[in-house]
Formats: sequence, structure tokens, C-alpha cells
Amino acid sequence: FFFSQDGYIDFMEYVAALSLVLRGKMEQKLRWYFKLYDVDGNGCIDRHELLNIIKAIRAINGGDHETSAEEFTNRVFDRIDVNGDGELSLDEFVEGARKDEEFMEVMMKSLDLSHIVAMI
Repeated sequence: FFFSQDGYIDFMEYVAALSLVLRGKMEQKLRWYFKLYDVDGNGCIDRHELLNIIKAIRAINGGDHETSAEEFTNRVFDRIDVNGDGELSLDEFVEGARKDEEFMEVMMKSLDLSHIVAMI
């Protein structure tokens, strides 16, 4: 997907993204999530970006968590930051999500729109 870089989502971009989230293959979804989570657009997700994502997901989904968002973020980086540079590349993100069930579950839950679609 090639979205315009104007900082806004137009209707067709929205429809394309919604279609991908609902029906896309796992790797397509992960690539889209990566672009969404790469807030500064530098092609990597750093600890701060991931920490903010985890905090936002937890705020939306609620529930009790045995680890803090910081601990979870550190654990993710320990497991999937293969080259140890403190940033997750697209490849590390996709491979890490495939290999780490807990991380995959959190990423997939973050944009699970099925409950919204069920209401529509």
C-alpha cells in the first residue's frame, strides 16, 4: 500500500486499510501495523514508540497485566531486536511477531476491528 504522505487519511486510504485489516494476509497486516506504529516514519520502531503503542493498546483493551508496559517492551526488544541496535526494523518486527506468540497476540489485538464490524 502506498499512502499519501500528507499526514491525513483520505477515504480511499481508509477503505484500503480497513480491507487489509479485515481480510489481508498476516504478513500484509504486520507490514501495515509496522508503518502505523513507526510514528516518526524513519523505517524503524524504537523503544519509545513501542512503549507508547503498548500503553495505548492496554488503555483501550483494559484488563490486568502481570508485567508493566515498560517490562513488556523490554522483553519484546530482548527477544526480537536481532541485531541489538535498539530499534526494530520491518524484518525484525514481522519475524519477531511470527516467532513470538505473546507479541503477535498483542499486535493483532491492537487493531482488532471485528467487534466494530459486527455492530455495523
